[in-house]
Amino acid sequence: MNQIEEIFKILFDRYGPQYWWPAETPFEVIVGAILTQATNWNNVEKAINNLKKHNLLDPYSIHNISEKDLSNLIKPCGFYKIKAKRLKSFIEVFINKFDGNISKMNIYPTSYLRKELLKINGIGMETADSILLYALNRPVFVIDNYTKRLFYCLGLGDYKLPYEKWQQIFHNFLFPIYQLYQEYHALIVEHGKRKCRRCNDKCFLKKALYLNLTFG
Repeated sequence: MNQIEEIFKILFDRYGPQYWWPAETPFEVIVGAILTQATNWNNVEKAINNLKKHNLLDPYSIHNISEKDLSNLIKPCGFYKIKAKRLKSFIEVFINKFDGNISKMNIYPTSYLRKELLKINGIGMETADSILLYALNRPVFVIDNYTKRLFYCLGLGDYKLPYEKWQQIFHNFLFPIYQLYQEYHALIVEHGKRKCRRCNDKCFLKKALYLNLTFG
């Protein structure tokens, strides 16, 4: 077992299954991925619940509502004017290219979809990959600050590595199984929230890895 797999096992044994991403539909995952930029999930939930209360959590309803009204509904998630514009930009592409239909979107290759998502104003690599992994079940590992901080601390990569270099570390050492990628990323986030605000030699993960390497 390589170190990347070993870390997954240790995190899973400590925290258990995460059942992430919390959403009722793939489209809700996409909306959440766009709204969660630069904020915490509790605020995103409030914004999504506002859309649900107004029966607006579908592509055509969001397409038809004004940007100003959309901004007001998603205000809890912060940077709401910018995020309303980004959400509108995604919806425009989603409807024009894929008829606002997840199934039609999901027939295309991952590489094509990633390029199309990255063309949309305000959607970067982390958001695009979150959509691919959690909404479309594509085995694309999501890299966020929690991931870079943890694996830098464990000596498995330079924090300043480009996004896709970090991603390649996981793609090289894990089987391309979307359920594994989903669970692993969720466990990293959970660990980051609980334990990993800074590099700490007393971290249970560091200790477990050392013991496994020494006596395993």
